[in-house]
Amino acid sequence: MFLKPTLATTPLAAAMLAAALTSGLFGHFSANAADSTVKTRKTGPEVGQLAKDFQLEAVAGKRSGEVKLSDLTGDAPVVIAVLRGFPGSHCPACAGQVADLVKHARHFRQRNIEVLLIYPGPAAALRSKAKDFLQGSKLPSPFTMLLDPDYAFTNAYGLRWNSPHETAYPTTIVIGKDGKIDFVNISRTHRGRTAATTVLDQF
Repeated sequence: MFLKPTLATTPLAAAMLAAALTSGLFGHFSANAADSTVKTRKTGPEVGQLAKDFQLEAVAGKRSGEVKLSDLTGDAPVVIAVLRGFPGSHCPACAGQVADLVKHARHFRQRNIEVLLIYPGPAAALRSKAKDFLQGSKLPSPFTMLLDPDYAFTNAYGLRWNSPHETAYPTTIVIGKDGKIDFVNISRTHRGRTAATTVLDQF
């Protein structure tokens, strides 16, 4: 079931994301917009570590069915963008980050890079909320959106933002073909998203 939108929720962020996915716009939207400054003990993956394997269901994009990290890394590097899901509204900063990444889809394809967008949240209605985030737009190759029901991935990676109205710390991870983490940026606020150009500079 969908929650009724309010002034702070889905129409604005989702409509902007839909426009970006279909027309390549969104160049002026800042993925660094938002506010929270909650401080907490720092956890999460680190550069040089072997990335923990996981298997999540695809809801949109290049791949379908169950997607396992270890099935991808032997053939291509993998970029993971952990979004905030639906903590009461769709996050404009997440929409901006996804739009920025999608705008560079051609460059990711040229480098044979898999891009996984992870959408976390309570299992109930998670699929419908993820599709609502995309507003019917299709993710181009090599993008795949994965569902993280009940924070299985988020908890395993130490990225759970366990505060009221929060879900996961917005995070970008680059994993090499050897399965090791080459780059990670964990934002402890709604801001500080990694630009697509910074991700591409890792290759």
